[in-house]
Amino acid sequence: MKEYTSDSIRNIALVSHSSAGKTMMAEAFLNFTGATTRLGKIEDGTTASDFDEEEIRRQISVYTSIIPVEYDNKKINVLDTPGYTDFVGDMISALSVVEGAVVLVDAVSGIEVGTEVAWSYCEQFHLPRLIVINKMDRPNANFAKIFAAMEEFSDTRLIKFHLPMGEKEDYKGTIDLVSMKAFIGNSKTGVEIPAAFKDDAETERMALIEAAAEGEDALLEKYLETGELNDEEVKRGLQSVVKSGSYIPVLVSAAGSGIGVAPLLSAMVDYLPSPAEAPRAATLGGNAIELQGEDSGPLACYVWKTTTDPFVGRQSFFRVFSGTVCSDSRAWNVTKGVEERLGSVSIMRGKEAMGVKCVHAGDIGVVPKLTETSTTNVLTTKEKAVTLTPPTYPNALYRVAVFPKTQVDSTKINSALSKLCEEDMTLTWHNDHLTFQTILQGMGDQHIDVVIRRAESKLQVGINVDVPRVPFKEAISGKGDARYRHKKQSGGSGQFGEVALRVEPFKDGDFEFSNDVFGGSVSNSYMPAIEKGVRNVMKEGVLAGYPVSGIRVSVYDGKEHPVDSKPIAFEIAGRGAFKEAYMMANPILLEPIMNVKVVVPEEYMGDVMGDMNTRRGRVQGMETEKGRSTVSALVPLAEMQRYTTTLRSMTGGRGIFTMEEDHYDMVPSHITQEIVEQRKKDLAHLQKEE
Repeated sequence: MKEYTSDSIRNIALVSHSSAGKTMMAEAFLNFTGATTRLGKIEDGTTASDFDEEEIRRQISVYTSIIPVEYDNKKINVLDTPGYTDFVGDMISALSVVEGAVVLVDAVSGIEVGTEVAWSYCEQFHLPRLIVINKMDRPNANFAKIFAAMEEFSDTRLIKFHLPMGEKEDYKGTIDLVSMKAFIGNSKTGVEIPAAFKDDAETERMALIEAAAEGEDALLEKYLETGELNDEEVKRGLQSVVKSGSYIPVLVSAAGSGIGVAPLLSAMVDYLPSPAEAPRAATLGGNAIELQGEDSGPLACYVWKTTTDPFVGRQSFFRVFSGTVCSDSRAWNVTKGVEERLGSVSIMRGKEAMGVKCVHAGDIGVVPKLTETSTTNVLTTKEKAVTLTPPTYPNALYRVAVFPKTQVDSTKINSALSKLCEEDMTLTWHNDHLTFQTILQGMGDQHIDVVIRRAESKLQVGINVDVPRVPFKEAISGKGDARYRHKKQSGGSGQFGEVALRVEPFKDGDFEFSNDVFGGSVSNSYMPAIEKGVRNVMKEGVLAGYPVSGIRVSVYDGKEHPVDSKPIAFEIAGRGAFKEAYMMANPILLEPIMNVKVVVPEEYMGDVMGDMNTRRGRVQGMETEKGRSTVSALVPLAEMQRYTTTLRSMTGGRGIFTMEEDHYDMVPSHITQEIVEQRKKDLAHLQKEE
């Protein structure tokens, strides 16, 4: 593939709900432009963009693939993104490096949850876009109905660029209202519009001209004076209103049959901006700048995707916002503060790498085996270090505890999890110091399942998953007082230590220890040993084996022996006294309470409220705007473990939520008893296994 400069490049993301036809659209582009000799099929696993084994097995896109297409002396980098909401991170990464988007809408199903999610992110990135009503050859396809629904859904005005020639099994082609030509079947050139569709086309053409007139003041003046614009003026005006985001064109196709591909490719080239027309905000030397997408500009190369393969190794996918990236060169990773050596750079088409000497400003490439660079890093020069702001990714809310399958896996699991999280910005992991579990967080059960399978197939690490334990804490609600003597005689030197202490709730922190002994009944030198004994019990817990917090311990008396007293004796005595005093002080369990915000279509608000009540949630407020309701509530984490799945089921996938820890609160007594009994069973089971 030849090299292109920024004015001849279009970077466009295909976004939609899952199964609206993105992958087959990319396949149709390749076939139409002669890059392939036949259309691949999703069910056969032969498409160019869904090449990963997980995508073939599931028959959905899991990762974003790059499909460069050469058309009309332009290069269109088509980014085929996942539509399933569990893999939204890949879609966000793709949208962060393009200048335009094509939103596919199924001609039967219409607006679905994936459409809404994709649309909202296009809005966030302020992307000009085209709407394509796809699969017009399906039974029950209805252009007018879907167009009306999209008009109601969109805050931006829509304008018809295409009309379908028939519908359902009678869908024969596309009428392009800009060129006033009919494209029958998968033809590359337009013909005269058939008489049956001529009147409708003329009527809709007038609306198109009116929209074009808004593109420039001069065009508007001419249109108001004469009532018409020539073809060149219509095109120029439409380019202005589409690129500025004033209008969104609506097109039609049946990509699986190759119908409507030619006018769609033309529209992508003509009406979506090139990198040269869409400057990117950046920072240089602490000052805000705009990168103009020029080869001569300062190097600014953003790594938006990272993959690891057992055969190829690590691959870093990058978008050049300014400057050029050439093979066998060096670049400064400003994010990590290290220099990287770039080996051979390539252009990807699905899984096929095509080597090039240089990747120019505005283009997307890949480089293998960078040692330090990961997703969201910026490669630049040390002399002119440009920084770019990465996109914001949603918080991962679906949690699982992960365990190595074998002893060999246990030595590699941390490294594998780190590599997986570097590849996927919606994936995180940490070791929970309260439950002593390794927690992996993702966007949903499908997301986690793909990650676990990837760890096994690509990184050769076996991982088991389980529902994570809730990080409860133990505390006291009253005061306690106890005395404990440790005495051990076994020939020769013995052990002796006696400790009397009080415990009470401590509101200003997790722990306070004070020496309140008067008269020297226990030497100061033994106090560290007593405190150590108390702290060790606090780590292990007393009531149910969870860490103790929010407690004040006062040692007020005790006894020592001139010969047998040793630090170990007072450590043991401190442990015993603390346990007894703790159990006298009304021990309680504390649980994490989460601040939860649920956003759902208004019709589901009652269901969400009722469900929150069953989860011991305390609703804090409700708001409704533009048909979507937001419910804020404080809910125990124990009740939110699988809420992602429940909410999707309850709302048909149209509900989203955020969750963050707010505070710890007391567990109700009847639930505390259940937790204590279950904990005892778990510990007994572990002891049997050992």
